[in-house]
Amino acid sequence: MSARRTATASVALQHAPGGPFCLETVELGPLAADEILVRTAGVGVCHTDWTAAAGTVPLPTPFVLGHEGAGTVTAVGAQVSTLAVGDQVVLSFDACRSCPQCTAGHPAYCVLSAALNYTGTRPDGTTTISLKGRPVHGSWFGQSSFATHAVASVRNAVKVPPGPDGLPLDILGPLGCGLLTGAGTVFRVLRPSPGQSIVVFGLGTVGLSAVMAAAVAGCDPLVGVDPNPVRRHLAEALGCTHTLDPAASEDIGWSLAEITGLGADFTVDTVGSGTVVRQALEALRTPGSCATLGLQSLENDITIDQGHLLMGRTLTGVIEGDAEPRVLIPHLIELWHQGRFPFDRLVERFPFQRVEDAVDAARSGKVVKPVLVFD
Repeated sequence: MSARRTATASVALQHAPGGPFCLETVELGPLAADEILVRTAGVGVCHTDWTAAAGTVPLPTPFVLGHEGAGTVTAVGAQVSTLAVGDQVVLSFDACRSCPQCTAGHPAYCVLSAALNYTGTRPDGTTTISLKGRPVHGSWFGQSSFATHAVASVRNAVKVPPGPDGLPLDILGPLGCGLLTGAGTVFRVLRPSPGQSIVVFGLGTVGLSAVMAAAVAGCDPLVGVDPNPVRRHLAEALGCTHTLDPAASEDIGWSLAEITGLGADFTVDTVGSGTVVRQALEALRTPGSCATLGLQSLENDITIDQGHLLMGRTLTGVIEGDAEPRVLIPHLIELWHQGRFPFDRLVERFPFQRVEDAVDAARSGKVVKPVLVFD
């Protein structure tokens, strides 16, 4: 398709925060010079999507969410030379690729991150989506892929090889955010050595991807903490040496100390509540490092003991695993081929028409990673 022409797409449109997802036909394009049009094969449902849908993340209306898309390129802008029609891609977050953070290998902390991912428009204020001539706010994480087709930037599209040996394109989308975040935190931020200990609090998509990465890194003991017995069982199958139910333990800190001895070398918080962040810090040995990843809201006060930090412990926040998607996504696919990162075990497919069911399944915890798929 010519980049100058418009295309139509069926999207899950929200007219107001907290409102229902309405399946509607919209127009996409024409593409900007650095953009691509992707026919979506599948898109993951992420915690950030349903948080934004509920109004916790302020967005202009109407809007289209979805930021774990994967699909096939069907059109390219005039200046796109690294991708071509027919290429298969995973869509991740957008970044400018030219600021000091991007050029230093930290695109998750791009100075233009907010403008490129959260405003609902291109940086020049135009929208990629329209409905009956009226603008619809898209560009959510540079893609808005709750849609049969999505407009993305060449900057946030990662080319992946066709997967004839068992890894279908429709489930690759979560590699662009949830899986990237958990695995990147372990590989890129904490960087454990074989035999070092780690505790992961919360065993959703992000926590379980951290578990799989920690298993690849050779962490021992590798402890998962979650009240859901199904998720604890899955974590054990994915590499945890121990799992704990915080609700069944009178003192989670004592239980962890019995496993880790003087405390864990590393902890990962994927929940974001003040209670869990404090538990994750208190589970550390000295020195030790805790990475907090869970988003509760944009303003989320927590209380910690400074004296605990002064003993050589650190608390760091991490966005998108501080990862370079162009490097980590292919690496995670290769680990899957080796049988060492079986992320497909987290996925349950839902037809696009059941978007409300998929979001409810994710929000309630019935499914670790719902993925919307398209005919």
